[in-house]
Amino acid sequence: MWPGQQLWLELLCDGLTFDLAGLAPGPESPFPVLEHRFDCPELPLPADHDTMTLRPGPHLAGGGNAMPLMRTLLGLACRMVRHFEGLVAVSWGPARSVIGRRYFESVTSAWLDGGPFPALGLAAFLETADRALESTGLSFWIGRELRIEPPLGSDRVAATRLGIRLVNHLVLAGEPSGDERIMAADGTPLVLRLARERAIISVQRE
Repeated sequence: MWPGQQLWLELLCDGLTFDLAGLAPGPESPFPVLEHRFDCPELPLPADHDTMTLRPGPHLAGGGNAMPLMRTLLGLACRMVRHFEGLVAVSWGPARSVIGRRYFESVTSAWLDGGPFPALGLAAFLETADRALESTGLSFWIGRELRIEPPLGSDRVAATRLGIRLVNHLVLAGEPSGDERIMAADGTPLVLRLARERAIISVQRE
């Protein structure tokens, strides 16, 4: 390797190549921006942890967020978690989340095997000033975030459960073409509506 050259490890999985950067003696990977944590007692700090970055190889960069590509990448991350005990957690940039290794492996492998999408991890939820509940990270998958309007969003636990269900539905079905009506777990009729001002899907009582 010549001075100034980058150093990474190329991994082959299911016929696709991925780059693993941040390995010594190469340059360090930038520490991710973290705001949401799942199965982590506290947010990791750059002073205490080294970071590796797993990403599609250069010839796959145009694939963006294509589902087959992302499923393979996340499956590869699961394999790494199983085999390397020194890996403490996995961060997911689109949701600015950090996910404990056991929880990540459990929910991600379940999804890859046909289970529900890991809405708490590959997406996250935050409460807004007006008591709505908004997702972060869903736009990576479908181009829009989800907003559960008050008063539905006022009950954080119930709204989060609804949000998990809807994120799973939207990742499977994609962005609705127009108003979509659904029934809440308690029988309340709801409508999903595309907002014009922002790239969100608004959920409210019909």
